[in-house]
Amino acid sequence: MTPSERIGLSLLHKVDPERAHGLALLALRMGLAPKPGVVTSPRLKSEVAGLHLSNPVGLAAGFDKNAEALGGLSKAGFGFVEVGAATPRPQPGNPKPRLFRLSEDRAAINRFGFNNDGMEAIAARLARRPRGMVLGLNLGANKDSPDRAEDYARVLAHCGPHVDFATVNVSSPNTESLRDLQGPEALKLLLKGVIEARDWLKRPIPVFLKIAPDLSQTEIEDIAEVAQGAGIDAVIATNTTLSREGLQSAHRAEKGGLSGAPLFEMSTQVLARLSLATKGKLPLIGVGGISTAEDAYAKICAGASAVQVYTALVYSGLSLGAEIARGLDALLERDGHANVAQAIGTKRGDWL
Repeated sequence: MTPSERIGLSLLHKVDPERAHGLALLALRMGLAPKPGVVTSPRLKSEVAGLHLSNPVGLAAGFDKNAEALGGLSKAGFGFVEVGAATPRPQPGNPKPRLFRLSEDRAAINRFGFNNDGMEAIAARLARRPRGMVLGLNLGANKDSPDRAEDYARVLAHCGPHVDFATVNVSSPNTESLRDLQGPEALKLLLKGVIEARDWLKRPIPVFLKIAPDLSQTEIEDIAEVAQGAGIDAVIATNTTLSREGLQSAHRAEKGGLSGAPLFEMSTQVLARLSLATKGKLPLIGVGGISTAEDAYAKICAGASAVQVYTALVYSGLSLGAEIARGLDALLERDGHANVAQAIGTKRGDWL
């Protein structure tokens, strides 16, 4: 973290978390954020679901919900960036306050509820994306939609021409009954519509599925079977959790999804179990509690082909993505791996 970034974070932590988030995006748009540029090496270069990545460290959805800061993010050192979630119609989300820092736990709780500008405004920004970045969009459904499954297909059809991958998000805990779509029959129907919409694109793109960490072994196996049968290209494991075990912060009882350091073990266990259930044949992206290169490496060794970070940026700054990528390169060299692909799943058994 640079001295200026440390000062900036200190100031941001003195204001309301959601306002601080908006100010961070403003700094990116104004070119005031760190610009490490491309971070890569022969060890870090990756291919995930046909996407060629300079490094396997990505930015998770939720940071730039409305694709407002693509220019700054394209220079932040991430191997790929995911924006959204986007819904067909704009929606304000849940009432404020809805974002809480849990500093003692290096965590956050949010209950945003898919607040976004809607697919038309977001698509217009995606169409002006910087060249060279690998960019994905998280797909969502409107809270009051009569057919949420159709919403995902609509957003993909509208925004798909402007992105490199899309993620079906059925795992947010902040839209009532959304996680019900993870059930086998509902998920089959939803994914069928999304894949059909993808296949109509002039340039078909990979479709990912993002799942919750609060899943039983049977649910993990069901999702693995449905995802593979539907032709999903990768699974992102995991979204935020409803668990509050072991938290110290005064905000620990707030409703919403918990992210950050306390999620690391739970999400990595789900990742490893999913890797076993898919026999390593389906690319996985590890998310949840990553704040160091060692954390990212652990996810990869548990079965992830790539990783994503978000909440740790609140405490360590935007330059963390590039720092993790450089640190990961050193860890791969230490262990004699010529490429990150050689490390995938090598310690999966440690998490089962």
